[in-house]
Amino acid sequence: MYVWDFASLWGYRWLFLSGTGITVGLTIAIVVLGLLAGLVAGLAQLSRFSALRWISWAYIEAFRCTPLLVQLLWFYYALPILTGIEMTAWTAAVLTLSLYGGSFYAEIIRGGIVSIDKGQSEAGLALGMTPRRVMRRIVLPQAIKRMIPPLMNQSIIQFKNTSLVSVLAVPDLLYQGQVAAMDTYRPLEVYSLIAVIYFVVLVPLTAIVKRSEKYLARSD
Repeated sequence: MYVWDFASLWGYRWLFLSGTGITVGLTIAIVVLGLLAGLVAGLAQLSRFSALRWISWAYIEAFRCTPLLVQLLWFYYALPILTGIEMTAWTAAVLTLSLYGGSFYAEIIRGGIVSIDKGQSEAGLALGMTPRRVMRRIVLPQAIKRMIPPLMNQSIIQFKNTSLVSVLAVPDLLYQGQVAAMDTYRPLEVYSLIAVIYFVVLVPLTAIVKRSEKYLARSD
């Protein structure tokens, strides 16, 4: 029978803490950049210019319909060969995860905007408001309320997606855990602890998402 020995991991506590900090920091960066990319792509999907709609559609589908791990490896290994621009593992990780998340954020933003009844926009235009003001004053305030829960859910998924950057030797939680596992020969304890850390971080976030969904449902 296997004998568990979590005490052997105590000497690697700072390794796990630093990895957790890097994972959280990386998540914040890719969520912020992904939201910016998603906002641009989502609004471009609603543009009256067909070229903008086509470009944004191509970007969204390219990232949504290919595996994230393949994208990470392509950006790190293939893109520098094609462009001649050297790319660090950190740059490849942030760029890929931001663009990947942005493709999903874009669809959430687009869906939130189109879910608002067109009659409200028409009423605003009839009152002499410009299309931009209608979007800012009437459509977006209502759409944002509907976007918040799915945006938060996607951000939680982004937090879990960061574990893939370990293949590029970015020292996130999983990578640091792999280092500890090789030193201690205790992979069961190491990966169990990593799973617990992810669980402890994500459970409060999922609870916040559920509470926000209930609050927004009541406010509607």
